[in-house]
Amino acid sequence: MRLTRYLSQSGPARTMRAATLLVVAGATALVGGCSSTVRTGQASSYLILQRLEGASGAETGATFQSVLRSDVRTKGGIYEDNGRVTLQLAMKDVTNPTGPTANNLITLNRYRVEFRRTDGRNTPGEEVPYAFEGAMGLTVGEQAVSVVFTLVRAQAKLEKPLVTLVGNNGGALLISTIADVTFFGKDQTGRDVTVTGSMSINFADWADPE
Repeated sequence: MRLTRYLSQSGPARTMRAATLLVVAGATALVGGCSSTVRTGQASSYLILQRLEGASGAETGATFQSVLRSDVRTKGGIYEDNGRVTLQLAMKDVTNPTGPTANNLITLNRYRVEFRRTDGRNTPGEEVPYAFEGAMGLTVGEQAVSVVFTLVRAQAKLEKPLVTLVGNNGGALLISTIADVTFFGKDQTGRDVTVTGSMSINFADWADPE
């Protein structure tokens, strides 16, 4: 209302000034919105998660795959299942001609695994395994690097709901979950960096390998 009255009572010079202010304000809002989208966090570099895979600990020499078949009991024994992640560093400012420096390298120090089901039944220790965290020591640069970590703990196979799958004794035969794995690190100036990947894990008392 004030701007309308100002325009109606002003001459050409004031009308031009008001129009200029509107253009500048619109441009400022556009730049601000773009900046908040592109620059998440304070670090100048970020992590690209290229691949997240799992391998059954119950099979010697098992290959890493995008979907893990986790055996809750193998010939009377319990085995942890490993995950493998492939990561690469990239710069937020893609116009930087010099690329990353030593300060931009990201060192991972821990990771967290959380399990969920698509049917919404996600009570830890009853319907899905408990979430957990593990330590990690890996520095990521421009070249892609891979690291192996514990994806399913042996302890989880001794607790509900996984222990109820052993022997298929009247309970569920299989529990399908999605594991969300978040990796935490810092660049060399101490700024926090995180990245999250997800993969499917199907828990059952699978047939034992020969």
